[in-house]
Amino acid sequence: MGNNAPIGVFDSGVGGLSVLHEIRTLLPNESLLYVADSGHVPYGEKSPEFIRQRCRQIAAFLLAQGAKALVLACNTATVAGVAELRELYPQLPIVGMEPAVKPAAAATRSGVVGVLATTGTLKSAKFAALLDRFASDVRVITQPCPGLVERIEAGDLDSRETRALLHAFVAPLLAEGCDTLILGCTHYPFIKPLLRSLVPDSISLIDTGAAVARQLQRLLDERQLLARGPAQAGRFWSSGAPQQMQAVLPLLWAEPAEVKAF
Repeated sequence: MGNNAPIGVFDSGVGGLSVLHEIRTLLPNESLLYVADSGHVPYGEKSPEFIRQRCRQIAAFLLAQGAKALVLACNTATVAGVAELRELYPQLPIVGMEPAVKPAAAATRSGVVGVLATTGTLKSAKFAALLDRFASDVRVITQPCPGLVERIEAGDLDSRETRALLHAFVAPLLAEGCDTLILGCTHYPFIKPLLRSLVPDSISLIDTGAAVARQLQRLLDERQLLARGPAQAGRFWSSGAPQQMQAVLPLLWAEPAEVKAF
């Protein structure tokens, strides 16, 4: 496998493009492959076994395309499937996501942290373990956000309806004194401008896309797999309607690209 082989990234939908952007920013020489499993979005309402099956299928596809590393750009997929993929492909650099509990606990001044996430992430044992490990000295208030991923999938980032939905999720957290909000789903950074307009400037908004890109860089460097460039154009697939992802791609990704059926 050569240094200039691509990196495979996938998510339940288009949300992982927020992570893809961080990878492109930090590692501009890397060629990127992206699968949006939009035909099964959101993962948060699916069973762990179903998500593991999707992870296996998508990982096999990306490896068949020549991927030298995998990034699970989805908190729910990471919880359900990353351990199994690491067992299946022990020599492969594999990076997952986790909610940014540790930096949020360090950042809070009020001692109250809010978490916006999918139901699947909030119910997971891994999330509970993160709270036990890093948030024992702070109060963490969790808020499931049903319907928000679907809005973002449709490219609806700032409509009146999306604003009302987001306000309904955030208001209870602010009322409890949260001064730090964790964006616990890779879709949510795309509505950060809208969220910023709904909360005071003093509220910290934390996500983990940049940290994932740094971890990927470390793993590739350890294995001497960092690309020398130049990067090839990104390649994209969707298990939903490719034309739907094609329509929202200009909003969420800076480079022109064709979306193929997965």
